[in-house]
Amino acid sequence: MNLELTKPLAIFDLETTGINITSDRIVEISILKLFPGGKEEQRTYKVNPQMPIPAQASAIHGIYDKDVANEPTFAELSKELAPYLKDCDFAGYNSNKFDVPLLAEEFARVGVQFDWSKAKFVDVQVLFHKKEPRTLSAAYKFYCDKDLENAHSAAADTFATLEVLKAQLDRYTDVEPNVQFLSTFTAQSNKVDFAGRIILDENKIEIFNFGKHKGKTVESVFKAEPGYYSWMMNGDFPANTKQVITAIKLRSFGS
Repeated sequence: MNLELTKPLAIFDLETTGINITSDRIVEISILKLFPGGKEEQRTYKVNPQMPIPAQASAIHGIYDKDVANEPTFAELSKELAPYLKDCDFAGYNSNKFDVPLLAEEFARVGVQFDWSKAKFVDVQVLFHKKEPRTLSAAYKFYCDKDLENAHSAAADTFATLEVLKAQLDRYTDVEPNVQFLSTFTAQSNKVDFAGRIILDENKIEIFNFGKHKGKTVESVFKAEPGYYSWMMNGDFPANTKQVITAIKLRSFGS
């Protein structure tokens, strides 16, 4: 079953220096861009993370410092990536929790104002785990009856993700083959920021999802304890989270 697309869908995968969204960096990004009508484009970039790649990370994805020493930095690559990904929806494997937040962090870090507000996000891992909880290699074997060669190669993972998604659409008749449905189905929570520090309550009001103020509305906390905003802005929170709380704070000035 083919995907029903109303705009381009960027299936992407990152290889990184680690799993900390705020401090780790991208060393490889692969994008499989699908267009309405069936056209496909694939691009893979190595990225100089401007920091040493830990040995444990290299052992997983096979990318070492020497492999990226002469590659562009993300700041340089962003000049090509941002317009290429503009107006896309996004898909990946575990992408809602990791790849999308880290990519957003990289854009914010280099001062690129990438607009994520109109994008939809399809996480194939969530769809898989809701139906058949396993890993990507197992998903590839289960749905496609193939062994995943070059696992943790960004390019191999993007093609495998697309094959798994198509096989899922063929298998599950209650899963609609369009990005709107898939984005809603694979969303794990009503997150406002990518990291899930701020979520929407049942009344669609932003509340904290961590710490001593968990469950309280962001606006009420900032009014009662103004220093909490400053603490978050100076703390080790993702840039996207800081952008979200800043927008809420600015909005409250007009209320």
